[in-house]
Amino acid sequence: MDKLDKKILTLLTQNARMPVKDIAKQVSLTSPAVSSRIRRMEQQGIIGGYTVRLELPGSAHQVSALISVSIQPAQRDEFLAMLQNEPQVVQCFHVTGSHSFIAKAGCGSMQELEHLITRFQQLGPTSTQIILSTPVDRRLPAL
Repeated sequence: MDKLDKKILTLLTQNARMPVKDIAKQVSLTSPAVSSRIRRMEQQGIIGGYTVRLELPGSAHQVSALISVSIQPAQRDEFLAMLQNEPQVVQCFHVTGSHSFIAKAGCGSMQELEHLITRFQQLGPTSTQIILSTPVDRRLPAL
């Protein structure tokens, strides 16, 4: 991957729907050359897909939080199964440190968040941080 590939990836991470001709202008290549590079990066697995990031005004996720939970190894499968039935859990990370998992949750109310935390506490101790804002939102590693 060279400098031009990195610049193309940076542009695509900012706007995955950016027209190839606009990318080509910004990287000083022809549209077919940019298309070829994008296709090659897709085939190599560097570009794993394209997605939509929803930011709906008035969405159901009024409260966002990070819930750290300590799970005993014997309860891991039960916890992971529980997560599959909790639509408020938008991401879950298996981590090192004092907790086993950190779940990112988007809830419609504080009561909904409290209910989710209570369910997690049935399997182990928790620690919760309410997300006030997101001053940096890099979904991909810096290139």
